[in-house]
Amino acid sequence: MAIIVSRFHENITSKLLDGAREALRRVGIADTNVEVTWAPGAFELPVLAEAAAVSERFDAIVALGCVIRGETPHFEYVAGEAARGLGNVALAHRIAVGFGVLTTETETQALARVSKGAEAVHAALETADALERLGAASRD
Repeated sequence: MAIIVSRFHENITSKLLDGAREALRRVGIADTNVEVTWAPGAFELPVLAEAAAVSERFDAIVALGCVIRGETPHFEYVAGEAARGLGNVALAHRIAVGFGVLTTETETQALARVSKGAEAVHAALETADALERLGAASRD
């Protein structure tokens, strides 16, 4: 499992990562089978997910980040490009990509949603399993 985490809003993304790691442990995936890579921000998540997918070393990828709305349209661009880029990686490489990028109005809202790290792990694992059953995973 590759986990790619945005360093921007690290007080939140580190909590997303903690939840993701705990969710993996609960399903029997050891920390030694998880590679964590830090990205500067959410905008950079797709290119690192692409690199992880191309490496063919991972069964799934989880992207974790946090974009909090400000007073400019920056929020829409960053959140939209992160979502589009991660979706493109999943489609192009037929690999499960768990989307754990929070998009909130405030830091308080983001902190209330840090459980999304674990949810992104579960979504990635379920999708990886479905791809395997369909014979569609990138390593078939």
